[in-house]
Amino acid sequence: MTDDVLLVHGGTPLEGEIHVRGAKNLVPKAMVAALLGSTPSRLRNVPDIRDVKVVRGLLELHGVTVRGGDVSGELLLDPTHVESATVADIDAHAGSSRIPILFCGPLLHRLGRAFIPGLGGCHIGDRPIDFHLEVLRHFGATVDKRPEGLYLEAPQRLRGAKIELPYPSVGTTEQVLLTAVMAEGTTELRNAAVEPEITDLICVLQKMGAIITMDTDRVIRITGVDRLEGYNHRAIPDRLEAASWACAALATGGNIYVRGAQQQPMMTFLNVFRKVGGAFEIDDDGIRFWHPGGALQAIALETDVAPGFQTDWQQPLVVALTQASGLSIVHETVYESRLGFTSALNQMGATIQLYRECLGGTPCRFGQRNFLHSAVISGPSKLQGAELVIPDLRGGFSYLIAALAAQGTSAVHGIDLINRGYENFMQKLADLGAHVEMGG
Repeated sequence: MTDDVLLVHGGTPLEGEIHVRGAKNLVPKAMVAALLGSTPSRLRNVPDIRDVKVVRGLLELHGVTVRGGDVSGELLLDPTHVESATVADIDAHAGSSRIPILFCGPLLHRLGRAFIPGLGGCHIGDRPIDFHLEVLRHFGATVDKRPEGLYLEAPQRLRGAKIELPYPSVGTTEQVLLTAVMAEGTTELRNAAVEPEITDLICVLQKMGAIITMDTDRVIRITGVDRLEGYNHRAIPDRLEAASWACAALATGGNIYVRGAQQQPMMTFLNVFRKVGGAFEIDDDGIRFWHPGGALQAIALETDVAPGFQTDWQQPLVVALTQASGLSIVHETVYESRLGFTSALNQMGATIQLYRECLGGTPCRFGQRNFLHSAVISGPSKLQGAELVIPDLRGGFSYLIAALAAQGTSAVHGIDLINRGYENFMQKLADLGAHVEMGG
């Protein structure tokens, strides 16, 4: 167990206002995109989270000057003097982040070579980098796998390619975008991911001078250009964090105004939130989420890639579903190991049964592969405080919600992991009236 333990005294509805800034799944990628520019970039609405610090460190190792702007949440990135970094330095800075793989395309364009250390990230399922390497080979890169990591070279200028992904992977779609924009000729990407953060990254690249079209059938076409300028961009707000706080309001019987939340990227979530029995109100500055009283309704739900119900929304919602009347069914189709966190909820008094079968009709990669990827949740359950060890980012926040909804005190271990994706969450908990304290 790690030393960073949060004692949570549950049973109090969360009420008040918090502010959500730029999306964790966009901001670090937009920072990498600045490498492609011949002039400085300005990125606004940047959250103070660990992934941002990791990418900032990696950019600085490669000669990019990164400094804060005149206002909070603003970064100025100057890539004028890009250079190679040492293997040891990159290894030390990368830590557990998976972002370094996205440096490949930009570094190949700028320097003709790149080194990527072994990759970390949350352990929620198999996320091989083979997609990424195959894509880079399509563009003409050579990849040399060595014990310390991957060495890539571009003997000539990278060339556009026709690529079809076996699955609409977000990371691989980002890789294609960051590589294709300066590759010679045209790139056609089929079965691309179309998350709002992907669209926002395309907006960043278009501001820099890229030529990118998005078709309605998951096809993205990129015409390579010789030169890109810097950008001035305000990052899309974090719809995944906003949904986490919405679920916290529902599970604790609370009322939370999420300043910065936007309706359009959350439409799928909002529909489900309403079906469960949650209430929300949208204005120009954010969304208010609350539990209107009465019983919550059990639902059947399947996660999917965008525009479906996001897998990152699933874990916080499952906690709220433990308080719904009847049997809820959740079919996880994106990450095979994402329901493992439910064992801790059962320890707290929930009744959740996991199944290897696909409990739903959405096409699924896991049905015949022996993964526990469907859940049946019987509620409502009276949750009790417990000792909890955080398994991953979203699962960790879900444990926090469960502890806040439970009667009694919970000790939540490994709380520092939540800092990866939730800016200043301790202050936000205090602002919402949560009774929490750091333990020894």
